Amino acid sequence: MFAAWPGVETASAGLAPDAEEHCSAELVEWADIIFVMERAHRARLQRRFKLWLKRARVICLDIPDDYAFMQPELVALLERKVGPHLRSI
Repeated sequence: MFAAWPGVETASAGLAPDAEEHCSAELVEWADIIFVMERAHRARLQRRFKLWLKRARVICLDIPDDYAFMQPELVALLERKVGPHLRSI
């Protein structure tokens, strides 16, 4: 969703077993900022990848993870909540 933003490289990965792309230590280590939708996601990320999270800033968006993929309401929420963080880098 944010891949076209100037100066931003993005990757998307999930923590759930059925995620299309799974989060990995290499991906966490690569990231400067990691956005998660829920606090439970942040806790799971920190449990699984604590050793690799030394550099990345983890930001919880406090968005319930009950939207369909690219649902318009979700897209609007993500733009509103992620956009300011991306503009500041």
